[in-house]
Amino acid sequence: MEPWVDGAPASTIGLGNRGLAYGDGVFETIRVTGGQLRLRNRHLQRLVLGCQRLGIPLDSVAARYEIEAYAKAMGEGVLKLTVTRGDSARGYAGDPAAPPRRLIQGSPLPTYPEAHQTEGVALFACSVRLAEQPLLAGLKHLNRLEQVMARAEWQGSEYAEGLMLDTAGWVIEGVFSNLFMVCDGQVLTPDLRRCGVAGTLRAELLARLAAEGKPVEVVDIDLRTLGRASEVFTCNSVYGIWPVRRYADLAWPVGPCTRRLQQMARELLDT
Repeated sequence: MEPWVDGAPASTIGLGNRGLAYGDGVFETIRVTGGQLRLRNRHLQRLVLGCQRLGIPLDSVAARYEIEAYAKAMGEGVLKLTVTRGDSARGYAGDPAAPPRRLIQGSPLPTYPEAHQTEGVALFACSVRLAEQPLLAGLKHLNRLEQVMARAEWQGSEYAEGLMLDTAGWVIEGVFSNLFMVCDGQVLTPDLRRCGVAGTLRAELLARLAAEGKPVEVVDIDLRTLGRASEVFTCNSVYGIWPVRRYADLAWPVGPCTRRLQQMARELLDT
């Protein structure tokens, strides 16, 4: 399906766009099933938060209308919405009069081995560390060079994902996913106040478990805590939940909490 720019079919954008020049913007990658945007409200909330924090005057009504229309037309796949600060002349200072630009692209759902869901995956130990920047922490901004460099560290099919730490050595997330674990019967997930992306499926799992009276502990996690875990899994709003079977010299079974939350994720993303 042809991309859209500001609500109309288009395949080009100007070289002066600040998203291209400086990574000045945010994006959302949304699963589309049956013409419907999965976790739509979570994605829109994060989009609005990102634009507010970056000072980009987003027309959220137009953005919502456009992604809903595009999803209905594409039917199945992955929709990517990118919002940039717009066009400007050379230099870091933006043009306050320049309108933001909204770009929508569609692509097929990625295909992963079924074993990722049933048997679990191995995580690569990334050497690239995430820098701390609380102003940008949690946002899905366009500056993804840390993830690009981390993903380039491994090739082949032995590893499905990589685990990223921050510069202080805290466990943060996967290259393209969030991380959860079960430790002493309690579900934990890393604190993302300093860096990392606050995923939409992560947010939904946190809310649903809290509503069940089983809140997740959002805490700083080091490799020793990871080693004490009885279950580990990654989550992503496109593929759902993958159990983690191995990381470095650590190994875990696929446990009952992971299986239950996998089913919850399927209901959120597939139906």
